[in-house]
Amino acid sequence: MSPARPTLVAGAVVSAGTLLLAGCSGTSGTSSASRDSIDYALPANFTPNWILPIGTAAHLNTNNISIAAGLWERLVAYDGSTGEVAWNKKASIATAADFGSDGKSVKITLGDRSWSDGKPITSRDVEFWFNLIKADKAQWAGYTPGKAPDNWTSFKTIDDRHFTITFDKAYNSQWMLANELSEITPLPQHAWDRTGASAGVSDADRTIDGAKKVWTYLNTAAKNISGYEKDALWKTISGPYAVKSFSTSGKVVLAANKKYDGGEKANIATVNLLPFTTADAEKNALRSGSVDYGYIEATDLDQKDRFTAQGYTVKPWSGWAITYMPYNFNNPSMGAVFKQLYARQAVQRSIDQAGLAKVIFNGTAVPGYGPIPQAQSSDFLSPTQQSNPYPFSTTAARKLLTGHGWSEQGGVMVCTDPGTGSHQCGAGVAKGTKFQLRVLSQSGSSVTDNMMSAIQSSLEKTGIKFSIKTAPVNSVLSQTPPCTASQSICAWQLSFFGTAGSWYFSAFPTGDSLFQSKGGSNFGSYSNPAVDRLISASTTSNSPQAVRDYSAAVAKDLPVIWLPEPDYQISVVRNGLGGFSQDSLANFHPAQWKWTS
Repeated sequence: MSPARPTLVAGAVVSAGTLLLAGCSGTSGTSSASRDSIDYALPANFTPNWILPIGTAAHLNTNNISIAAGLWERLVAYDGSTGEVAWNKKASIATAADFGSDGKSVKITLGDRSWSDGKPITSRDVEFWFNLIKADKAQWAGYTPGKAPDNWTSFKTIDDRHFTITFDKAYNSQWMLANELSEITPLPQHAWDRTGASAGVSDADRTIDGAKKVWTYLNTAAKNISGYEKDALWKTISGPYAVKSFSTSGKVVLAANKKYDGGEKANIATVNLLPFTTADAEKNALRSGSVDYGYIEATDLDQKDRFTAQGYTVKPWSGWAITYMPYNFNNPSMGAVFKQLYARQAVQRSIDQAGLAKVIFNGTAVPGYGPIPQAQSSDFLSPTQQSNPYPFSTTAARKLLTGHGWSEQGGVMVCTDPGTGSHQCGAGVAKGTKFQLRVLSQSGSSVTDNMMSAIQSSLEKTGIKFSIKTAPVNSVLSQTPPCTASQSICAWQLSFFGTAGSWYFSAFPTGDSLFQSKGGSNFGSYSNPAVDRLISASTTSNSPQAVRDYSAAVAKDLPVIWLPEPDYQISVVRNGLGGFSQDSLANFHPAQWKWTS
C-alpha cells in the first residue's frame, strides 16, 4: 500500500506501514504575527522521516509525501485543492497529456520550467525516474504487480519537452492519468544520476545495474535525516519550497524557493511543520495560540466556541475514502455463513449508520454504502450505492434470517434448517450453527469503543451475537491477513483498523486492490468473478458507466460491512489564513496557504 495507491489509515494519518517516530510533546513560541510564516501542526506521533520523492515501505507517512511534493513537483499533480479531486496543472510539470486513439499510449508535454540551479526540466528527467522505477520496482512502495511500471512497455523521448509512454493494452485514460501517471516525479538527472557522492554527472541509470546503484546511492542519502539541510542533493528542486531545516525529532522548516518558475508560487515565506507526540499536546498548543493550523478530535467539538473565541475557525477536513469491516470468507467456522448474501444483508441492515454518524462522531462522519467515497460528489458514484440498498431495520434483518432457516434460541439465531434451498441456511452452513460474530478492533480509542458497543446493541436486536476484542492497530493488521481455512491465522472473523481506519483512494477510486480476487489488500479473500470483470472494465473502459456499474455491484454484494466515513481531521485554522480548500486526498499544500487578512 502506498499514498499513490489506495491507502489504509490508522488513527488520523494517511498511510500503512508507516514508521512511527516520536515527536516532541509540544512546541514553544507563539504564532507568527508578521504573516511571513505559519505554524502547522503535524498529526500526533507521525513525524516526517523521508525526503526522497520515491516512497519505500518504511517511509509512507503522508507528511513525507506532502513535503516532497512541495520540493519536487509531480508530472501530473492530483489534489482536492479546488474542492474536488482533479488535475492541478498549476502544481504540475506537465501541461498536457494526449492519449492515443487506441488507448495504448500517451504523449506528454512538459511546461517550460527550470530546476532551481537554472538547468531546464526535460524529458530526460522523467526518463531518469522511469529508469529507476523499472530497475527497482520491488523496493518502490507504489508498486503492484501488473500495474506501473509493468504495464508501461516503453518510454520514448521526442524532444526536450515531449515524450510518449506506451502501455501493454488499452486503458481508461482517466484511470491511467489519475492513478498511474500521477505517480511520476521528474527528478534532476544532471544532479542525481550518480553512484557515489564524488561521482560526476553520468548516464548510469540507462543500464539496470547502473540504475540499481543510483537507487542505492539516493536511498542511502535519504536515510541521513540530519544531513537534509546541507546535502547538495536536496538543493536542486522544482517546487515552491526548499528545506531550511529538518530535525530528526520531526520539526521541519520550509523556505520559499525564490527560483521557482511554476504556477503555484509560495505565498508565505516560512512554513514551520510542528511535531507532537499526542493529540492533547497539540490541543494545548492551540489553546496557547502557538499554532496557526491545527486540529482537534471529534469528541472535542463541544469546545468549538473556545477556539473561535481565540480567533480560530473550526473546519472539518473530509477525506476521499471509505471505512469498513472486512469479513474473513475463509474463516473455518463462519466463512460459510459469510458467503451467504442474505446473511451479509442481515448484518448490514443492522448497522445504523446515520445514528452512528450523528451520535458517535458528533456529525463529523457521513454514511457509506459502497466502494466509492460519499463525502464528496463525483461521477463515480452509482445511484444504487447513493440511495443505500440496505437501509437500517433490525426487523427486516430478522426476517432475512428467519426466512432462510434460522430460529432464535436463547437470544441468538441458530441454523435449524440447513440446506441449499431458497429458504434454507445455505451451502456449508451446518445445523446448529450460531450466528455469532467476533471482531478484532483497534484499542485505545473511545470513539471506536463507543461505535463497537452501538453495533453490538443493534446486532443483538437482530439475534446476532457480536463479541469485541481489542488490540493495537499494528497488531490488528498483523492478526487479520488474507489466509486459507487451514492456516491457524485464519481464525479471525471480522477486523477493524480504527475509527479513522479508512481506505484513502487515489483520484480514481479503483477496487483492484480491495475487492478483486487476490487483490493485494483484499483482507477477507472476497471473490466474485462478476465483480472482477467490472473492476477490470473500470480501469480499461473510458465509459464512466463502467465504474458506476462497479459501484452498484459492490454496494449490493457486500464484501465488507460498510461503516460511516469520518472526517480525516477537524481542523482549527487561525482567522485570516485561507485561499485554499483542504485536500480530500489528505495531503497538505503549503504553497496554497496565504494570509488574506
